[in-house]
Amino acid sequence: MSPLRGARGSWRALGIARVLLRHRLDALLEGTAVGRWLWLLKPVTRRKGAADLPRGQRLRLALQELGPIFVKFGQVLSTRRDLLPPDVAEELSLLQDRVAPFPGEQARARIELGLGRPVAELFAEFEPTPLASASIAQVHAARLHDGREVVVKVLRPGIRQRIAEDIDLLRTLAALADRHHPSADKIRPQEVVSEIESTLYAELDLQREGANASLMRRTWEGSDELYVPEVFWTHTSESVLTMERVRGIPSDDVAALDAAGIDRKALAARGVRVFYTQVFRDNFFHADAHAGNIWVDLDPARKANPRFIAIDFGIVGQLTRQDQYYLAENFMAIFQRDYRRIAELHIEAGWMPDTVRIDELEAATRAVCEPYFTRPLSEISLGEVLVKLFKTAQRYELTLQPQLILLQKTLLNIEGVGRLLDPKLDIWAEARPVLEKILRERYSPATLGAEFRKRLPELVTHAPDMPRLLHEFLVQQVRGRHSIHMRSEDLAELARISRAGQRQTVYAILGTGLMIVAAVLYALEAGGPQFWGIPAAAAIAGLGAFGAFLAAWPRR
Repeated sequence: MSPLRGARGSWRALGIARVLLRHRLDALLEGTAVGRWLWLLKPVTRRKGAADLPRGQRLRLALQELGPIFVKFGQVLSTRRDLLPPDVAEELSLLQDRVAPFPGEQARARIELGLGRPVAELFAEFEPTPLASASIAQVHAARLHDGREVVVKVLRPGIRQRIAEDIDLLRTLAALADRHHPSADKIRPQEVVSEIESTLYAELDLQREGANASLMRRTWEGSDELYVPEVFWTHTSESVLTMERVRGIPSDDVAALDAAGIDRKALAARGVRVFYTQVFRDNFFHADAHAGNIWVDLDPARKANPRFIAIDFGIVGQLTRQDQYYLAENFMAIFQRDYRRIAELHIEAGWMPDTVRIDELEAATRAVCEPYFTRPLSEISLGEVLVKLFKTAQRYELTLQPQLILLQKTLLNIEGVGRLLDPKLDIWAEARPVLEKILRERYSPATLGAEFRKRLPELVTHAPDMPRLLHEFLVQQVRGRHSIHMRSEDLAELARISRAGQRQTVYAILGTGLMIVAAVLYALEAGGPQFWGIPAAAAIAGLGAFGAFLAAWPRR
């Protein structure tokens, strides 16, 4: 690090300390190297009346004062409800990413730099006054030469350097917290900073955002439930994104929706269905689904059948197939109040160590979920249940990937908007049929057959090598040269799979192996006893494969 950059970092750190003191948040720095010197600043920085405000509000005001990157930091942090107290998480969710715009002439210059052509050549009209301005980019209205209205999103000047410097500073603060904070193992500050860094750098690539929008538009093409605006790739680069201009009502503007005659109950139910379809059918969901990014179509013909419009695709979520399956099964177990199954699924998924006693986890799960079922269904939040389950599971060393936290935050957003539109919305009644239908289709024989056909060319490609490999294996066995090399972690994983109840996986692997053996034996055996015209050894291996696949078949 250069001396100049180091000096800037020290000055910035001092500025942060002054802001924290001003808002009576110096307890956050206690035990750190900076904290030992805070007493020098206290007499000149303490703000009168700050101590009377709730701690969450004081933190929100401090982040707003520190600038746009820290606002974004607070927004990302608000999604980590597994780490934050509820009052702080709720207050941070109110952070608004609105900052003063930069001049229109700078925006024109950055567009021309990003697209390599003059603005007059790119657009018939370009409005220099932005429609909206945020910490990463701002948006301008424009018109293409063919008359179509568009919006042009352009990155702020110097934003990459500013983010890099602030991330460096956050890393330093996280390292201090790791060394000195008594709950560092639970807060995991370095992981939180990595999550923030990943989110911010993803938002800096507008071509990536365009690709997200393009995929979601293709997935929902022709839908009556969700509309995604078109991306104009000829006018898009890493620093400039041009999309179709759409008009609608923000989904939390109840007065405007009522004035437009929109059926809010139908709209709320549709929002829940769209979310669960995105997660479990498409495995590609809008993960920044607050009301500012989810609008309602103004088309008068859609009053009784309202459609959502999605914008701003900088943050999207995807799950691994395993997490997707286990999450869906968890939801179905919650619907059925099958607490034993919820406990088993948490261990089978590998989210928790297999040393946890199932009966203890089942009892903890029952203690979380049962109080919710005393309420009317219209008052139950699946998002809240999930948050509490994850928090409870943390006592048993729960490990979750960031995408599950992202989904949890999005679920809370969707439920919040849904309940605002229809306070009596029964989220469970809307979600359950969608989940059941998707699970039926996902694991149907037709779908599994299609998946097998997709992989058949790969199997056929490697099939000619199997007799040679089998022959070499048998020769090594006869000559005593064959040895198995397995790492201790591989053995531990096999043991975990077996003990955790993931025997379906073991049987599936066994079935696949026996099927390959049967095919090889069928190709090699020319004589000997046969069953139904199939060599006996091959038939026995084939029956074994069939039995293993039956044992591996998913069942509830």
